[in-house]
Amino acid sequence: MPVPLAPYPTPPVPFTPPNGAQSQLVCTGCRNLLMYPAGATSVCCAVCSTVTAVPAPGTEMAQLVCGGCHTLLMYIRGATSVQCSCCHTVNLAMEANQVAHVNCGNCRMLLMYQYGARSVKCAVCNFVTSVGASPGAEQKPSS
Repeated sequence: MPVPLAPYPTPPVPFTPPNGAQSQLVCTGCRNLLMYPAGATSVCCAVCSTVTAVPAPGTEMAQLVCGGCHTLLMYIRGATSVQCSCCHTVNLAMEANQVAHVNCGNCRMLLMYQYGARSVKCAVCNFVTSVGASPGAEQKPSS
């Protein structure tokens, strides 16, 4: 006589706060996006098991792309630098009113630079573009 199989247990339903509010942050270990319920103080990543602290409520967050490995980094607004947890590059974190933009004089890549700089070096082709110079001004490739 065949033995009946037990049904698969149903997976537990994740806890959701009464108002359903959830927030997100980037795992400090593997850089995956983590969702967590409002009121949590830390989040354990299901992928790498790293515990990431949740910023205090009301903390404004900002983001930038790492200049070393192009990973999206999140940081507390107002920080002056951010170290990438993937490649350990220290990135300058500037507010929007502290930076300006110019196209690279060689490859036309849009570059961001700090106000007051006289030139900016392209991270793609290493060309040095003079800032505020008229077209045709002397520009040289960096060696």
